[in-house]
Amino acid sequence: MTRAPDKERFADLYEANFDRIYAYVSRRLRDRTAAQDITSDVFHHALANLDSYEPRGIPFAAWLFRIAANKLYDYRQQQQYEQKLPPPNLVDQQVEYEEAEQAAQLFAAVRRLPADQRRVIELRFVQEKSIRETAEELQRSEGAVKQLQLRGIEALRASLGEVSHG
Repeated sequence: MTRAPDKERFADLYEANFDRIYAYVSRRLRDRTAAQDITSDVFHHALANLDSYEPRGIPFAAWLFRIAANKLYDYRQQQQYEQKLPPPNLVDQQVEYEEAEQAAQLFAAVRRLPADQRRVIELRFVQEKSIRETAEELQRSEGAVKQLQLRGIEALRASLGEVSHG
């Protein structure tokens, strides 16, 4: 890309980069709500400042990662101020593309799962609910939840195996 993207193409850039930016942010916060808020802020900031983006031979995603790193720093500074936490580790701000790419692939693979399997995976591994809690929420037996979880994990392994080997 030799010139800044136009606002009409921003939706495509959003779709292409959302998962990796969310993965980058969520991996550093471990707080789903804050990660969603910061990811949203990254794309709002990018859209508002699209005219100032200058490619200079670097990908658009790199610009988004820099914005994300700055938003994370701001968030941690605010947390430090509010909670008197130790200062954030600036080394942790470095962009780790491979890790973000892997998480983005996982998020995309989870989205492709059948609805029942996806919901079980989200409840068990994102919300960290027990088999019993998941079964109660879904109004299913514990055995059904275990089966859905097993099928979902197998489907994810197959999907991610195809991505990494194909």
